[in-house]
This record gives sequence, structure tokens and C-alpha cells, in this order.
Amino acid sequence: MATDPLRQYAQQKPRWQRCDAESPATFQCATLKVPLDYSDPGGKKIGIAVSRLKASSAKERRGVLLLNPGGSGLNMPVIPELTFPEEVKRQYDLIGFDPRGVGQSSPVSCGLTDEEKNDERPYKAETFAKDVEWARTVADRCRAKEGDTLRHLTTRNTARDMDVIRAVLGERKISYLGFSYGTYLGAVYTQLFPQRTDRFVLDSATDPAGIWRGMFQEMAEGVEPAITRWSEWTSQRSTTYNLGNTPAEVRATLWKLIAQADRTPIDSGGGPLTGDDIRAELRAEFFRVQTAAERVAELKKAAEDEKSALSGTPERSPGPVPSAFARDIPSDNDAASAWAVLCADTRTWPRDPEQYRRDAIRDKARYPLYGDFASNIKPCAFWKQGSEPPTTVNNKVDALILQNEWDPQTPLAGAQGMHRALQSSRMVTVAGGEGHIVYGSNSCADKSLTVYLTTGRLPAKDLTCRASAGQ
Repeated sequence: MATDPLRQYAQQKPRWQRCDAESPATFQCATLKVPLDYSDPGGKKIGIAVSRLKASSAKERRGVLLLNPGGSGLNMPVIPELTFPEEVKRQYDLIGFDPRGVGQSSPVSCGLTDEEKNDERPYKAETFAKDVEWARTVADRCRAKEGDTLRHLTTRNTARDMDVIRAVLGERKISYLGFSYGTYLGAVYTQLFPQRTDRFVLDSATDPAGIWRGMFQEMAEGVEPAITRWSEWTSQRSTTYNLGNTPAEVRATLWKLIAQADRTPIDSGGGPLTGDDIRAELRAEFFRVQTAAERVAELKKAAEDEKSALSGTPERSPGPVPSAFARDIPSDNDAASAWAVLCADTRTWPRDPEQYRRDAIRDKARYPLYGDFASNIKPCAFWKQGSEPPTTVNNKVDALILQNEWDPQTPLAGAQGMHRALQSSRMVTVAGGEGHIVYGSNSCADKSLTVYLTTGRLPAKDLTCRASAGQ
């Protein structure tokens, strides 16, 4: 009988220790070894940081619930934003982890400057050559610093790492709660390991068929109906915001401000903003109608030289936050690890810069606010291909998908794509729900999650919940 090449990893004995002096003593961390390249299990090994908060009832314990926010998730079991009901905590060990290349899991770095980390680049004919040079420089610096490691920083390999975690914890199956990019990670796990999938919840899902260039373009497409909704809402409150009496007038005010800022940057208290800066900032804001109305009114006042303090803030995920245990993590780790996955996951990125130019011009016309940002050139144009083709997600594994109607990061259309790919999934849509991440903001959706995790019962059919007051 052939020996399992991954047996040495599955049989590791983790050395659990208290994660952090500020965290509960019951919150423990360990580092597991996994192969950098799963096709060469005897080759180079990397470390994966894992955390654990044990189930509060040994008698009711069902198993483990892995958690990932779409990035560093080591601290997930104890963050205040993720408050599980007691019946969930009685049944599951809550397991956090940093994906490979991220945070405490063998973090990668490309040595990028702050300017090189800036990927909000609008298309302009006069700056396109500079943008191409930026994309090439980021790819070259990452390759020089991290070499062959980059080819293996893929979602498929992180899903395999999750399965090593499962084996080390002695579990036959795992349950999972993933947010944002973490929904794609969970979906890939269901595709690779369907027989080891227990109860999977995907909150604010991305479309697995659009990985990854399509995700940016979907964000650009999704903001246009959000602007339509915002202009209607704002025009009905013209006495409050003074931005116009009709939706057309409100939109005209917005574009006039953007054009004015392109000529002379507008400073409303947080530093001068060009029209392009305003377009990039407001993309997420428009999904929260009141926040956007306040912000645009503020910019209008500043443009009219009426001094106004900055009161609005950019969209923030109400969900997961970075780990409290982060030490000695390179300052560009977020950017370096993100590009590694975005570029190595799929081989569909165009290699010809002129393709990006054509697409950016086309999408600026289609989606005026953000289309050129979304389709402009990215470092993936010059990235060395990943170790494998992309994963096609198409299965009948049970899953629960939670989605706000107005989500700026993972628009509703993307979650509907995930729902189609996971044919046995049920979807809970929060009608009128604003912002990125559902869990903790809507009692109706939260109830579906709790019932599913504690009983295994999915809703009998797709559900629509109404947005909670103030959401």
C-alpha cells in the first residue's frame, strides 16, 4: 500500500500556547508546517499560524469551525465584531488562521514603497506608460524578493492548508465561515474536498467565475445602480443636502465637483483631493446613501470655500480585523500577498498592455465612476504564472450564502454567481442592506446562520430579509 505523502503533515502535534497576554488564556496559538508545493511534499516547508478557542461544552461539541475574513484571520475567534450566540460556541472549537504568505504564516514581502502599494490608478492616455511601468516594477520586485514562492501562493494551496489543519485537529470534516475573499477560499475547499465539508457559510460572496479581473470590473459595474439609487434618495432630501431637486440635478452636481477637482483639488479637511481621488473614494461610499450624501455635500461646501470639517469616513468592513498578534510583518505584506493570490490564481490576465488600455477606455464609457480604475493595467500582466490552472467551482455541496443588496466590495451579482456555482446552496439576501459583511448587522440573516450551524438545516428556499433599522 502506497504511503500518503502528506502523512507527515497530518500527524503533526501542535504546540499550543497562549496567543497573547491581552487575550483570554483559553485562546491558544500554534504554527503548523505545510509543503510550499503540494506536488513536492518532501520539499520546502512553510509555517501556517493557527489559533483555537475550544467549544464551551464538551458534551455538545460538534467539531471545528474555521474562520477567515479574506486575509489575516488568526485573531478571528476573539474579535469583538464576531459575537457568536452561546449555542454556536458550545458546539464548535473556533479556529482562526493566517493564509499562507499572510501575517504570521510565512509572510511575503516585495519591498514596495507606499507609492508602489497604491493600486487606485485611473486610466489617462498621458499617464498610461507610467502605469505600465508601475505594474512591471511591482511584478519584478516581487519576483526578485520572493522568487518561486509566489507561484504557490494560491487559493487552491490555502484550501489544501485548511485540510492539513483539519487532519492535525483530528477532524473528519470541517465547518467554515468565510467573509469576502474568504468566500472564494471556502468554495474552492468544497470543490477540492467535498467529502470533508460539513456546514459552510459564505458571507458577502465573490463570483468564482470572475476570478480575479472580473471582480474588479464587477465592482465598477455595481456602483452605477448604487449611484442611481443614491441620486434618487438625495434628491428627495434637497433641503437637507442642497445637491439638487431631481436625480439628474444631483448627478450633475457630482460630476461638476469631480471636474472642478480635476482642475483645482478640493480640500475638505483631510488633504487636497483631485477628481480621480474623489471617484476612487466615493465608489464604496455610494452604497450607503446617507454617508455619500453627507460626503458629497461636504465636498461641495469645501469647493465653494466654506470651510467644513471632515465628518464622513471611507467604507470600513464591520467584520474581521487584523490579528492582534502581528509582529515583524513587512509593511507591504497586505499588498504583496494580495497580488500573489490575484495573479497566481488564474491564467486569464491579459499579457498585452494594449488590451488593458482598450478595456479601460471602454469601461470608462460604460461605468463612468470607476470603470477605468477597474480595467487599467495591474501587476498580473507581468506576473509569472501560478503553479496550476484556476479552480472551476461547480458542485452540489450544501452551503449558506449571506449577501447585502448594496455591497460595494462584493456586489450582489457576484454572490448570485456563487449561488449558481454551489448548486445546493441557499442564499439569504438582505433587501436594502448596505455595506460589506452581513453577519452581526441583520437579525434575520443571523438567525439563518445560527440555525444552520447548530442544526444543519438550510432554509427550505432562498430567503429575502429586510435591512435592519440603521443598517
